Amino acid sequence: MKKAQIQTDEMPAEIDFSKGVRGKFHRPGAKLNLPVYLDDQVQTHLTALANAKGIEFSVLVNDLLRKDIELIEMAR
Repeated sequence: MKKAQIQTDEMPAEIDFSKGVRGKFHRPGAKLNLPVYLDDQVQTHLTALANAKGIEFSVLVNDLLRKDIELIEMAR
C-alpha cells in the first residue's frame, strides 16, 4: 500500500499548539532593520553619487534622509 502524499500547498484542518511556548523567540529591545526597496533609477543615481563621494551607499542614503527630516521639522 502506498503512503498518501501530503499536499504542501494547504494548511491542515487542525494544528496542535498545546506544546507551544508563548514568546519563545521574543527579544525585548531587539532592533528590526526593515528592507527598503528603491526604484532602479533612484538606486543607480544614488550608487553613482556614493561612489563619486567615496562613501558607502547606506551612509549617503541616511545623510539624505536626515537632511529631509531636518527640512520637514523646520517647516513645521
